[in-house]
Amino acid sequence: MGFGDWLRAFRELHQRAKAGKLSPGEQETYRHGRDELARALLAAQQVMLRTGEVPRRQLRVARALQVELEIGKQKVKGLTQDVSPGGFGLLLATPPQPGDQVRCALRLPGQDPVAGVARVADVKVLPGNARAAFAWVNLPAADTDRLETFVFDAVLQQLAS
Repeated sequence: MGFGDWLRAFRELHQRAKAGKLSPGEQETYRHGRDELARALLAAQQVMLRTGEVPRRQLRVARALQVELEIGKQKVKGLTQDVSPGGFGLLLATPPQPGDQVRCALRLPGQDPVAGVARVADVKVLPGNARAAFAWVNLPAADTDRLETFVFDAVLQQLAS
């Protein structure tokens, strides 16, 4: 089976998974397919996985989503630059400190926001602003699954182009 055939089959599994129509065996095949696709894309992006990391949880897509942050007593709104099931990155006028934890709500199209606590994983100061990367802290599995589905929707949309 060539990549195009595999991708068509995976896309069908993805749609059925979103509708909750996979058998337990198909769910295993689908998760394995997600891991394989994520591993291939991460390799293309030259992203190294650490031991024990699940590739589908590390895969990022460039998407502008509204996010609201509570940094100390300040509420900040912004747009993400990229999103993954494990976190997100955005530009901020005032950089938070690495390691800080903030409350946040990330709006997914047509769904309830993903809300919880995120840790500032990295800050890169740029001229006029800073790029901050946030990692979710103890995000419920259901929200992580929603983010995974969003990321794979975006990946499959890009691969169709």
